[in-house]
Amino acid sequence: MEPRLKIHYREKVVPELMKTSGYKNPHQVPRLVKVVLNTGIGKDNKDAKVIEATQREMALISGQKPVITRSRKSIAGFNLRKGDICGVTVTLRGNRMYEFVDRMVTVALPRVRDFNGLPASSTDGKGGYTIGVREQVIFPEVDYNSIYKVKGMNVTISTTAKTGKETITFLKRMGLPIREE
Repeated sequence: MEPRLKIHYREKVVPELMKTSGYKNPHQVPRLVKVVLNTGIGKDNKDAKVIEATQREMALISGQKPVITRSRKSIAGFNLRKGDICGVTVTLRGNRMYEFVDRMVTVALPRVRDFNGLPASSTDGKGGYTIGVREQVIFPEVDYNSIYKVKGMNVTISTTAKTGKETITFLKRMGLPIREE
């Protein structure tokens, strides 16, 4: 079954943006490329229970098996050696990506306390948009009683938009609650 957000993109967002932004071809309209979920492990990188729990929670949130990221070089100030575990990451593409963004917008973000929209300044100016999530319990898949440690994560949405303004316009049409600044 095709994701709801993908149908919304094809039937509503593409014609709307072609009309308002002056695209001549539907392939010029920005689209989602991938969504990357990333969380750091920090000082707990030697604790196997923390690493396993983080992997399990990321798998529940994303619906896909996460990859362990390792440090590329040693940093004495952080007590980090080359090859040590730094974090866990998941890259979502295709239908899983659309389903995740839909779940995040409709279910997870409304569960954030004192939420008043996402900042428009979180774009990198080249089609990327990063959201910082303070605790993973905003996702309903994660049971609050079964978490080992409350952790934050970054959600990076990559699009084919060329500028920051174009990215924000596209993501607003897709349903992300981005506030005016």
